[in-house]
Amino acid sequence: MGVRLRIMGGLFIGLILAGCSADYGVDQHGQKVSASSLDGQWLVINYWADWCPPCRKEVPEFNRLVKEQQGKPLRVLGVNYDGLRDAELSKAVDDLGIEYTVLADDPAKRFDLPHSEALPVTFIVDPKGKMRERLLGEQTAAGVQARLAQLQQEEH
Repeated sequence: MGVRLRIMGGLFIGLILAGCSADYGVDQHGQKVSASSLDGQWLVINYWADWCPPCRKEVPEFNRLVKEQQGKPLRVLGVNYDGLRDAELSKAVDDLGIEYTVLADDPAKRFDLPHSEALPVTFIVDPKGKMRERLLGEQTAAGVQARLAQLQQEEH
């Protein structure tokens, strides 16, 4: 009985630990987004909708941010506010010219992100997975970079 209980306990703990680094689902191309590709980095998570004019205006800014931060431990992620998936999500991403990863599955629970009724909304999550900032309204690459620099400075 004792051995069986220890095995079951070990399996349970293993499942819990595996859940901590579970993958992020798929992106706008149906490709798996692995936890190892995102965990341990700063994340800029932007919620958008194709019917939202400020969301459309900030897409080039996030594309610029991705290019300017290339090679640094930072990932920009999009999340469609309306929960579009598959071909609908892919079409909306193409129509808006989004060049960064858009998650089909909302990561809000994973990072304990509050629900927002207003768009656009952007969250900055630190490498430990803790939400550090909620930015409401249209963002610029320079504004997000400045806020990231401040948050990163606070880490040291």
